[in-house]
Order: sequence, then structure tokens, then C-alpha cells
Amino acid sequence: MNDGSALRPVNDDGLEDDGAFPADLLSERDRQILAFERQWWKYAGAKEQAIREMFDMSATRYYQLLNILLDRPEALEHDPMLVKRLRRMRTQRQRQRAARRLGIRP
Repeated sequence: MNDGSALRPVNDDGLEDDGAFPADLLSERDRQILAFERQWWKYAGAKEQAIREMFDMSATRYYQLLNILLDRPEALEHDPMLVKRLRRMRTQRQRQRAARRLGIRP
């Protein structure tokens, strides 16, 4: 039986991060993540380094949160063009990985 616990965000300490994704609106961190994705190329250095400095989290954790955020209707409402572009890019990468696994040229 699935109690849904696998879908709850977990912070770097392994604790549930319930405050990261309130049910009805975007948190300040959610809005900051979207703003960063909109303009990350303006920051000096590697994107992973900028993530570490701005959000004090690993790039892996950042991308986990971003992927959860992209599936939220509140994020789509907040910045539809960005969210649609990021969803499209994510889908394209998933198709490319699947094609490589199957030995198909995309």
C-alpha cells in the first residue's frame, strides 16, 4: 500500500520538507528557483556553483526540487513561458535517453 511518502520532498538532512511546497501557492524559495532558471546564465561561473551559493544545496537536490516544481499548476500560472520551456526540454532529454537505451537514433 502506498501512503504517498515517496512523493514528499525531503531536505538535505533527510527530513520532510513540507514547507517547500504548500498546497495553494508558491513559496519564496519556489519563486527564487524559477527566477534563477529564467536568468541563471547571467551569473559568473558554473551553474552548479551558483546553485550552491544562492540556495545552499547540492545541484542534485536543486534539480529534484525544480522537477517537482515544474509539475505544479501554481508554477505554470506564475511563469507559463518558462515552465513550458523547461517541461519541453525535460521531455526532450527523457526521449533522448530512452532512444539511446534502445539503440535508436533520435
